[in-house]
Amino acid sequence: MAPRDAGGPPRQPPRNGGGGRPPRGPLRPRFRFWRRFAGASLGAVILVGATGGLIVWHKYALLTHDLPTVDSLTHYQPPVMSRVYSSDSRVMAELAAERRIFVPYSAIPDRVKQAFVAVEDQNFWTHGGVDPLAILRAAVTDVTMMHEHRRPVGASTITQQVARNMLLGSNTLSLERKAQEAILAMRIEQVLSKERILEIYLNEIYLGAGAYGIVAAAQTYFNKPLDELTIAEAASLAALPKSPTNYNPFRFPDAARTRRNFVLERMVETGAITRAQAAEAEAEPLIPRNFHRPDPIPGAGWYAEEVRRQLVGMYGTAQTNEGGLVVQTSLDPRLQAEAARDLRAGLLAYDRAHEPWHGTVTHLNDITAEASSWGPALAQVAAPAGMLSSWRLAVILPGKPQGRVGWLELDIGPGGKVSEGAPHTGQLSSGDRFWMRNPHPGDVVMIEPSQKDALGRRAEAKGVDATEPDAEGGGDTLTLRTIPKVSGALVALNPRTGRVAALVGGWSYEASQFDRATQAQRQPGSSFKPIVYLAAMEQGISPSQQFMDAPYVNGSWRPNNYEMDFNGPTSLHDALMESLNLVTVRLAAHVGMGNIADLAIALHEVDAMPKVLPAALGAVETTVLREAGAYASIEQGGRLVTPSLIDSVQDRDGRVIYRAPGFDLGTQTAGDAQIPYVAQAQVQPDANGKVHGLPAVVQPALDPAVATQAAPGADALPEIIDTRTRVADPDSAFQITTMMQDVIRRGTGTRAGSGIEQPIAGKTGTTQDFNDAWFVGYAPQMLTAVWIGYDTPKSLGEKETGGNVAGPIWNRFMKFALNGQPKVEFRAPPGVVLARWGSGRGTALDAFKLDQKPGELIGLGGVAVAGADMGNGLTDADTGTEADNAGIASSGDYAGAAAVPVAGASGSPPVPGQRPPPKPATGSDIGVGGLY
Repeated sequence: MAPRDAGGPPRQPPRNGGGGRPPRGPLRPRFRFWRRFAGASLGAVILVGATGGLIVWHKYALLTHDLPTVDSLTHYQPPVMSRVYSSDSRVMAELAAERRIFVPYSAIPDRVKQAFVAVEDQNFWTHGGVDPLAILRAAVTDVTMMHEHRRPVGASTITQQVARNMLLGSNTLSLERKAQEAILAMRIEQVLSKERILEIYLNEIYLGAGAYGIVAAAQTYFNKPLDELTIAEAASLAALPKSPTNYNPFRFPDAARTRRNFVLERMVETGAITRAQAAEAEAEPLIPRNFHRPDPIPGAGWYAEEVRRQLVGMYGTAQTNEGGLVVQTSLDPRLQAEAARDLRAGLLAYDRAHEPWHGTVTHLNDITAEASSWGPALAQVAAPAGMLSSWRLAVILPGKPQGRVGWLELDIGPGGKVSEGAPHTGQLSSGDRFWMRNPHPGDVVMIEPSQKDALGRRAEAKGVDATEPDAEGGGDTLTLRTIPKVSGALVALNPRTGRVAALVGGWSYEASQFDRATQAQRQPGSSFKPIVYLAAMEQGISPSQQFMDAPYVNGSWRPNNYEMDFNGPTSLHDALMESLNLVTVRLAAHVGMGNIADLAIALHEVDAMPKVLPAALGAVETTVLREAGAYASIEQGGRLVTPSLIDSVQDRDGRVIYRAPGFDLGTQTAGDAQIPYVAQAQVQPDANGKVHGLPAVVQPALDPAVATQAAPGADALPEIIDTRTRVADPDSAFQITTMMQDVIRRGTGTRAGSGIEQPIAGKTGTTQDFNDAWFVGYAPQMLTAVWIGYDTPKSLGEKETGGNVAGPIWNRFMKFALNGQPKVEFRAPPGVVLARWGSGRGTALDAFKLDQKPGELIGLGGVAVAGADMGNGLTDADTGTEADNAGIASSGDYAGAAAVPVAGASGSPPVPGQRPPPKPATGSDIGVGGLY
């Protein structure tokens, strides 16, 4: 090494060569590049992550912005159909927007739960709402099959399906929609238990054929309750969610069987069933069975529809159709079917007697007498609306004898399937041929064939053609039928409670849903008169009081009696019995149309009525149901009876939310319980016309509002409390019932009472020009109102009165309803006596108040009554045409008549809930009007 110069600068090494070490620059950090790369990468990752996070957060915010809350599922109640039951607990109607029957989780058989879980969501019990493995598997499958243009395979869990069906309400296929499902599914899993989620799913899911939920599906496809399903049938139901249409066992049995077996294999995989059970289930034939709804109660369509209308009025359409209501009605199927039969029989009889033939359905051309000619053509003819199930379409056959018809009898095969059967032929009667006038071959008509009687069967056994009219023993009897043009309505109810047992609103509900019992406003005619006479009884007038039956003219208004005769002084008993209009007009003028209108409104006969004299003859409008309620109130001694079709309503949880008003239950001690008795003194005149009292007949009162004798040792008894409003005096109401008994015994209602031995009371009704025919009457156990008329009012024909047209229908029904019933007398209040007296037209039995004497007349002032004004007509004061009419029925004109025995009468404060007492008539509440 060369010495260094002292004090000199160090020697610089050579730049090139020389063998010396090159000079070293400043040291650089180790791995700077990799550190910079790592830093840049980390920054990029953070930036991308932050950006991605912002994007995800923004997208999440967009997805969840309008998502529904899952809290509603915690109180979820699926829409369930409501059911309406008759009085014998038969289902008479189902009200539903979706046919669903809810079943709680605990009542669902395990095999049904396991079948659905196995095929729809194997990991249901372990995942948190979303199944990642299922999503991955579906994604791989979708990519693999992309070129096949098939619908993507789903990976939705049961929870996601609940979210889609219950919260999103859409089956849209998109990533956004699936993401929303997943979010909601995870939220649902945090709120609800697995059992609750599965319960909602199995009750909500649509399984085709109009069935929502597994209970409805079990009925629809197998006609079984849920707990009777086999493993194979449970698997068949679980096969449906994938495609309810394509796996419908009725339409595609092979596809349904294949899918069912697939479900069974999945159940083996999950351990729900063994391999042996699966093999046995797979071998089971798939035989679906049609669900048969309960047979409809004959003629009950109007009843069920009226119940539905009332439910909608009380609870709205949604609650009625989706609230799972259990509605108990008072409909009696036996009486309902009889009411429909009797009304139809009456309409057919009237139509046959008054209407020309109008029953040709259509005409078939180019037919011969051979069944092969007319049979196929007749099978294609549709039955007209309103044709009864017992009728058949028949064709008039060519050739001799004239009037021979052919028809196809119905065959009922397995499962109730109806098909056209073998052809039959028969002969129309000469009466039917005469009614048709000139039957043409090829005319299609309606007939009603009856079954062969014993003689006909014997003739058939001998080889004789029993269809020939002259064959030994006769044979099939054919009756020509046609749908009547005239219509009618019938209402039957319990007069004590107002529970409607039967309601028929016309000929056929299928042909016309218009309810003539509850919706048609018609004039009641003379059936309104009992209200007029009740108003008179409340003013202390007795049934034996006489009024003039004489002509009356006021301008163009000239009321007449039906018989166009005049009887002079006539008792009110006889006037009501014979339905005399002129006496009724004078009575209404005396009582005051204001009082009559108030009473009619209080009885719910009408909502309002004009205060004119023609209204006293029934020139107002009401319905058959209202009329029945008014008569029931009379039978009940003046208690307001409101007809009710619904006994009670329960919600889906079994709570009673409605009960028909009228009676409440209370309790009373046994020591206070007594049996009240009613003493009826039967009084009748002797040969000299003198009245003698007979021993009183003591009978127990039948009023349900009165408690009965306590059983020995009982501490407390139930007590029925009558909460109904008192709208009329009970003594006066009983007087009307007694008078109307004679209407049936000797008056205008004799045809209605023929052959009925139980005590009955009633009244006929006929309107102007015979447009409406009524009969309304009752026994203590049953009240029936019948109306007959045309939908577009026109005359029923000369002399076609309520007694002739409606009376026989009433008679047939009441005989059926009272058959086997005990003979029960109308209960008399303690304030009256029954007395027989001579009315001048025979011996009458009437009820008289304690201060009234049979046959005694009292002066009633300026009205045309016996002993007062015997003129030919009412004065201006009587008709209210003068402004000052204070002389009519003023308080000073009674000449000793009894005060009105109504709570709240003059001198005492009115009783809440009761009708105010009658007021004296004034000139402002009597008019004439222009109607009859």
